[in-house]
Amino acid sequence: MRFPSRLIRGTLVQRYQRFLADVRLPSGEIVTAHCTNTGSMMGCKEPGSVVYISRSDKEGRRLFYTWEIIGVGRTWVGINTMHPNRLVAEAIAWGAIPELKGYDNVRREVVTRQGTRLDLCLEGSNGSCFVEVKNVTLAVDGAAAFPDAVSERGTKHLKELMWLRRKGHRAAVVFVIQRNDCSVFRPADEIDAEYGRWLRRAVKVGVEALPYVAYVTPKEIVLKERLPIRL
Repeated sequence: MRFPSRLIRGTLVQRYQRFLADVRLPSGEIVTAHCTNTGSMMGCKEPGSVVYISRSDKEGRRLFYTWEIIGVGRTWVGINTMHPNRLVAEAIAWGAIPELKGYDNVRREVVTRQGTRLDLCLEGSNGSCFVEVKNVTLAVDGAAAFPDAVSERGTKHLKELMWLRRKGHRAAVVFVIQRNDCSVFRPADEIDAEYGRWLRRAVKVGVEALPYVAYVTPKEIVLKERLPIRL
C-alpha cells in the first residue's frame, strides 16, 4: 500500500483526547492531526518523537491532517488503524498470505449476526472463510503483543469466529504488526487477560491466528512475513 501523497515530517507534541495529536512542523507551526488509533498506544506516543502525517483537503473534514507513522527507536511504527484491512485485502489478492489463498471473492464489512460485523469474508468453491483484522503496535521485550488496552470488542470478535467455525466455516484473525522489530507474537495477557484466554480457546477450536509483519516506511506499508505465535 503506497501513500497517495507525500507524507509530512514533524515532531509529536502530544496525543490527547484519544483522537487528537499536536504535531510541530519544521516551520515551527503546530497543527492538530486526527489519530485513528483508539487504543492506549503504549510505547508509541512519546512527545518529541519523529512522526509523519498525511494531509487531505477533502470537503467536510474537520481536521486536514491524519497521524500515520511514529519513529520508535530505529523502527517506524504505523499507527493508522484504517490501513490494516486494506493491507490484508491487497495481500490476499496478491497471494501474499498463503494460508488464505484459493478464494475467488472478497467481501468487506460482513454482518454475521445482528449487531456483529467482521472485516472480511472470503468466498470460493470450497466454502467461506471469515476474517477479522487487528492492528498491532505494542512491542514488549521483542514480542509483538495485542491488545494494548482492554478490548471487549476484540473478545466479542473471537467469540463470533468460534461460532462460525463450529458452523463449519473457516475462521481466522489476522494480526497486522505495523513494526518490524519483533520476532514473535503473543497475547498481551498483562493488559487484557480475558482476551488472551479467549484467543487460546479460539485457536483450540480451529480459529486460525495469523500474525503478519508489515514493513512501514514514509512511502509505503507492505505486509511481509508471518511471525511465530506464542500462546
